[in-house]
Amino acid sequence: PDTLLGARDRALVLLGFAGAMRRSELVGLDVADVSVADDGLVVLIRKSKTDQTGVGRKLGIPHGAHADTCPVRAVLGWLDASAVDDGPLFRRVDRHGFVADRRLSDRAVAEVVKRALAAAGKSPRRYSGHSLRAGLITQATMNGVSERSIAEQSGHRSLLVLRRYIRDGSLFRENAAGKVGL
Repeated sequence: PDTLLGARDRALVLLGFAGAMRRSELVGLDVADVSVADDGLVVLIRKSKTDQTGVGRKLGIPHGAHADTCPVRAVLGWLDASAVDDGPLFRRVDRHGFVADRRLSDRAVAEVVKRALAAAGKSPRRYSGHSLRAGLITQATMNGVSERSIAEQSGHRSLLVLRRYIRDGSLFRENAAGKVGL
C-alpha cells in the first residue's frame, strides 16, 4: 500500500531479493551500511552466516529497470518517507505510522513476504523470508546468469551449496532432451 508501512515493506522485499540476502543480513543493516553510487546502492554486509568474524563484504544493488520494482528507489523512498537517518535501516512501523527505534526481527521478514504475496493474490503458504534469497538465485539461473555471478551476489563460497538453491530454475534451460529435435 501507499503508506509508510508499504514503503518499508517494498524496500525490504526489493533489497532482500536484489541482494539475495539472508533474513539476518537484511535486518542487520544500518543506514550507515548503505551508500548511493552512480550505478545503484553499495551495501555493506557486516556479518553473515559465512562470515561470523565480521570481516564484511560489499554488495552492489543496481538500479531496477522499472520504477515500481527498483530496489534503489524503494530504499531511498523508505528513508525519505520515514526520516530514518541513522541506526537500524528496517524498523517496526505501528498502525499509527510511528517508526520505532529498534530493528525488525528476522521473523518479521517472513511476515512481510507473506503479506506481500497475499496482497498480490498468491498463496503465501510455501514462502518465507528465505524466499527472497532463493528466489533471486533461481530467477538469475533461469535468466542465464553465471553461477560465479550469482555466488558473488549471494555470498556463497561453495558452488555445491549454491546449486542446492537453484532448485528448478535450470530444469529446462540447457535440457538435453529439448536439444535433440523431438
